[in-house]
Amino acid sequence: MTPPELSDLPIRSLALNDLRHCADLSEDRGWPREDHKWGLLLAAGNGYGIDAPDGEGLAAVCVVTRYGRPHADPELASIGMVLVADRYARRGVGRRLMTYICDDLLKGIPLTLHATPYGRPLYEALGFDTIGSAEMLQGSFQSDPAPPGPEATLVRPATAHDLTRIVHLDTEVFGADRTHLLTRLPAFADRLFVAEDSSGELIGYAAIWPNMETHVIGPLVAQDSATARALVNAVAATTERPLRTDVDVRHVGLIKWLKARGLGSLAVNAVMTRDISRLPGDWTRRWAPITVAAS
Repeated sequence: MTPPELSDLPIRSLALNDLRHCADLSEDRGWPREDHKWGLLLAAGNGYGIDAPDGEGLAAVCVVTRYGRPHADPELASIGMVLVADRYARRGVGRRLMTYICDDLLKGIPLTLHATPYGRPLYEALGFDTIGSAEMLQGSFQSDPAPPGPEATLVRPATAHDLTRIVHLDTEVFGADRTHLLTRLPAFADRLFVAEDSSGELIGYAAIWPNMETHVIGPLVAQDSATARALVNAVAATTERPLRTDVDVRHVGLIKWLKARGLGSLAVNAVMTRDISRLPGDWTRRWAPITVAAS
């Protein structure tokens, strides 16, 4: 039974000045601090947490990122960074926070999240179903000596004029408006590249952003596998750090290619949803998320 002092603790909204406590909680659970990623999530999404009763930071936290038309009910919400301080683990705190998020705050809104094997039983108990999985890959990338894509495809650094086009393409591929997230991408990412066909039509884009000692590739949106590889080659050429990315396991060819280029598998995590049988949009053009914490 959950101790009364924990079950009675209020759940509150987090602000940007809670970032340090969020990073502390990541470190407490053996994760990287990931301050840069926390900054994006707390700016583009909404953090919720329970203050630790001992006064030392947060006992539990999660982030919700809502997607859809501005000033309308969300068409989809993503839940990520669900963390409980080690000293309060297995005492019902995480379940209480998630129950509030799913059954009160976001009741009736389609939800999605990426689940580790450790967290999956809790999410299943809350009504989530597994609809797929994503493989986390990391390693030192070896550039592909072969031409990465059709000669007619142009891969180049994005400019300010490309942002509207990126949002338009992303809304079509993702199936919901993510303007509030994507407009933060130029400042968040170290590099942002676009791919165009011979007529100048935008057929893909990719970002690479710093995360501790690595660079993460995401989001990665592309018309086909050749375009995805061309974008990866382009962004990978801008860094000497190890690369990390999370790829939908249905994209077997890209995963095989990345492994041949030096990336190894770290984990395979479940993609789960509630109140929706599948994710909207076109998964065939959705290769990697900006981060699994925001799908």
